[in-house]
Amino acid sequence: MNGIDPYAYLNKVAMSLDQITTRDQIETVLDEVEYLFEVIPPEMQEPFESIIEILRSRLENCNG
Repeated sequence: MNGIDPYAYLNKVAMSLDQITTRDQIETVLDEVEYLFEVIPPEMQEPFESIIEILRSRLENCNG
């Protein structure tokens, strides 16, 4: 993960969810969170699942 703290990144995303509103923003953040989800140990993935679910739902309902 080359110095990236996935949990710090997830916390940053969670704190800024209200500002992630455009399709491009949602897709970018979703791609990043899904990547981190895949590289962390399975027992640590639960917090990521919630954010992924929120972002996917937001993407489905996004108009722009």
